[in-house]
Amino acid sequence: MKKFKTLFLILCTCLFVLCGCSSSDNQNSSNAGKTSYSTSAPKKETEISSFTTDILDQTPNRVDNIALTCSKINGIIVKQGETFSFCNTVGKVSSDTGYKEADVLDAEGKPFKGYGGGNCQVSSTLYNAVLEIQNLEIVERHEHSKRVYYVEKDKDAAVDSSSNLDFKFKNNSENDIKIYASNTDKDITIRLMKLE
Repeated sequence: MKKFKTLFLILCTCLFVLCGCSSSDNQNSSNAGKTSYSTSAPKKETEISSFTTDILDQTPNRVDNIALTCSKINGIIVKQGETFSFCNTVGKVSSDTGYKEADVLDAEGKPFKGYGGGNCQVSSTLYNAVLEIQNLEIVERHEHSKRVYYVEKDKDAAVDSSSNLDFKFKNNSENDIKIYASNTDKDITIRLMKLE
């Protein structure tokens, strides 16, 4: 009887170990595809352009909008041959998506309170960074209805998805391009990196 109990315990232990290994093997095989990407070496990033604009209107709502928009375009990769759309990347601009009311310009250049005030400064900063790179083609760009002073004259890029005003550029370079966007209460910086 004692031998039977010992054999039974050994058998149970063996089955437990075998089941555990089998389960582990299945788990590894199902995750193999998911983890294969992380084994590839990260691409080298080289800065090819950088542009900074001063935030002249530092009202809290405007600065909050700028920070939200920067976070939405930060880290975006524009692959070789692809076209970047500012409005498509940022998405809907409303209180539901976290935007606040701040000064924007109407078609006659008059300021009024609207959701996403400050977005045009981010798009204009990006536009100027893109202009520094020869193989980035401007596909769509609009001027404001009135002169804005955070960039040089005729170097602004107005955006408003409700009015079909977008800023778009096509990556005709030989590399993928990564966008880094950041801000403080006083300025916005856009850095463009080539990936190789």
